Amino acid sequence: MTKEELATKLNGREYGEEITPKEEAEAKASGLVVIFGASDDLMEFRGAINDETGVYEGGIVYLNSDGLLSGPDCCDDPDDCPFFKKEASKAKVVEAIWNDGIYSWVYETKIPHATFDIMEDGEKYCRGIVLKLSEIS
Repeated sequence: MTKEELATKLNGREYGEEITPKEEAEAKASGLVVIFGASDDLMEFRGAINDETGVYEGGIVYLNSDGLLSGPDCCDDPDDCPFFKKEASKAKVVEAIWNDGIYSWVYETKIPHATFDIMEDGEKYCRGIVLKLSEIS
């Protein structure tokens, strides 16, 4: 499955029903990562990465070919951690943008990706993205 095919399948889904367990397994087998928003503070990852991170009012996450980059246990604050700063400088950025005037959540990245819309009660809620983990270099 390609990122474009999966994005087409997910497009128009309702909030809370973004991706099925079967689709998550297919995405994982294809090396695809689905990113979408939940609530007012979460960035969700499904497929080749199964995780979530807090991004209240927006934020940035770092990805490398192994997945989501997080600070090591020895650092209380990744922003002040030399190890994290070094690793983050080699990683790719995904920015979560809160309330752009059309969507509650939008994602921007230079990683090649396909987009899809999640709806809530007939209104646009989230512009999610699908990317291929192996295309993160």
